[in-house]
Amino acid sequence: MAKRLVPLLNRVLVEKIVPPSKTNAGILLPENTTKLNSGKVVAVGSGIRSREGNVIPTSVKEGETVLLPEYGGTEVKLGEKQLVLLFFFFLC
Repeated sequence: MAKRLVPLLNRVLVEKIVPPSKTNAGILLPENTTKLNSGKVVAVGSGIRSREGNVIPTSVKEGETVLLPEYGGTEVKLGEKQLVLLFFFFLC
């Protein structure tokens, strides 16, 4: 089993933030409550090269919280963590 995953180029590895299933008082929350699909950036690729050959770094940094698309990305399970590998697109 892999212990580490390093994204390349313009890819970003994000750990999903799982909302709590119950409150501090012990009240169970239904699954269909409104929730944001968000995550914490775990690892970032080096960026992509422009037509001139310059490296354009990825616009997010490790530790930032980002919103995830409902569909898209590649879901990866690394140990107990639920991770998503995403592409970041650049317009040059």
